Amino acid sequence: MAGRTKFSIATFNLYNLNRPGLPIYSDSDGWDAKAYQRKLDWTSAIIVNNPADVWGFQELWHQGAIEDVFAHKELANYQLLVPKGHSGQKIVCGGAVKKDILVGEPEWIEQFPDKFILQSGGGDQQTSEISVKIDSFSRPILHFKVHPRADSKEISVYVVHFKSKSPTRIGSEDWYQNDKDYYKQHQEAIGASISTIRRTAEATALRMILTEKTKGTDEPVIVLGDFNDSQHSNTLNIITGQPNYILSGLNKGGSDVDLYSLATLQQYRSDRDVYYTHIYKNLRESLDHILVSQEFYDNSRKRLWAFKGMEVSNDHLNQDNHKEDGTSDHGVIRAMFEYRPHT
Repeated sequence: MAGRTKFSIATFNLYNLNRPGLPIYSDSDGWDAKAYQRKLDWTSAIIVNNPADVWGFQELWHQGAIEDVFAHKELANYQLLVPKGHSGQKIVCGGAVKKDILVGEPEWIEQFPDKFILQSGGGDQQTSEISVKIDSFSRPILHFKVHPRADSKEISVYVVHFKSKSPTRIGSEDWYQNDKDYYKQHQEAIGASISTIRRTAEATALRMILTEKTKGTDEPVIVLGDFNDSQHSNTLNIITGQPNYILSGLNKGGSDVDLYSLATLQQYRSDRDVYYTHIYKNLRESLDHILVSQEFYDNSRKRLWAFKGMEVSNDHLNQDNHKEDGTSDHGVIRAMFEYRPHT
């Protein structure tokens, strides 16, 4: 069993990593051989130059593609986490973990909790009733456990990829076709609303899963990935539970089920915030996040791991030629911790 004093974790949206010649959404040809090699070279270089014990990946299309990335001689000590038989049919969340700290087998969570419900009669006479019918994640969530130290608790890791902000395509819906002239002018607004509702539902379902996992258990948890929403969005607020950040340093903080944003913890240590992981129409946003339970929060009375800092690799976002140069359209986030239990 490993006995690390330091522990690091990173999240990386791979930007449609698929084997060459295989379709990617409406692109029937996908990557050509040269473009694929550029992606492999850049992706493996990012992982080598940003060493982490645990990696969480999004937009992984093919098991063979991530195996090609990790064929690099400096990456042989990782265990890849990919669904068996994953061969280009769809995108999933994946992972890579140092072999000596992985515990058990990974699982991919596709279905919402059995008792998930989003329904209300309105609450007052002015508010109409609402009911949302949805029961699964658009991208299954990867869950696995790691054990960096024999004398400390196992850590549950969840890798997520929530529904994007892009408007859901509604052009093929029967109700749209039946009144196309009317709905055509509203399709962007309706599509964006559907995407937002789906992302909100996914956040709620995961929050329910996390509450069941953490309430009264003191189990260390890390949730990371592409949330497709910003640090203070409703999506993130649902997931985190909006904990109170105590800055006194008296080790009296912490919350049983809430999660702490490492972006917020990093900002408390910085003179200036220039943190972003995505650029769209010249808008710089942080869509990728690492969230941690109270066992990783410096001011928690139940701290096990002290936060040492967070790094963001995002220089490649300044050039909008990701297909040509093999880069990702998201920044890469890495967080570092040191084993320092509160006493």
